[in-house]
Amino acid sequence: MSSREMILSELRKQRHPGLPLPEFQKTSLRGELRRQFSEAIESVGGLCVAVRDDDALNAALRHLAFYPEVKRVLSRVSGIQIGNIDENCVGAPHQLWDLDLAILAGVFGVAENGAVWINDNCLGQHRGTFVIAQHLVLVIPADQIVPTMHEAYERINFSACAFGCFVSGPSKTADIEQALVIGAHGARSCTIFLVDYPKLMGFASERIRHQGGD
Repeated sequence: MSSREMILSELRKQRHPGLPLPEFQKTSLRGELRRQFSEAIESVGGLCVAVRDDDALNAALRHLAFYPEVKRVLSRVSGIQIGNIDENCVGAPHQLWDLDLAILAGVFGVAENGAVWINDNCLGQHRGTFVIAQHLVLVIPADQIVPTMHEAYERINFSACAFGCFVSGPSKTADIEQALVIGAHGARSCTIFLVDYPKLMGFASERIRHQGGD
């Protein structure tokens, strides 16, 4: 018997009896989901802004701290007035290397950690848009917030999309000396807009909500 086989044989003998999974009890994250969602986003370095209509959203965008330095903007949310990049003219994601701001529609948010679910329908032709951009804005319907990740996973549906992920705040790391660095390897800022006006979402309102949401 080789040393490898001996080691594996000994490891197999050390198996511990299986334990039942803990019983999941839904938390009390109910009622004030918007407030809880907003607080969770801020706790991970992001910003949450509630708006009523497209005029309010466009005005709020122009008041963001980084807006004066923004030059190249890709928006996949109808009603946004500041977009100046046509994604149909972008042949490869490398052409977005100098993208200042990406404005995307999210499917739903999670109150317990400020995460937003995005998928292929949100991202369009280039999946890397949300990590290439210097700044990221996600727009979601204010009534599409679930309390916990358990309920979030119940909503995910890949039958109409091939890719999806949760985004919670801007890029960050604390690997070096346990010091938190924002914008380490992706978007330097992440702003979430909660909209009450469903038509603002344009292509995103119903199609995205149902494809990969419910």
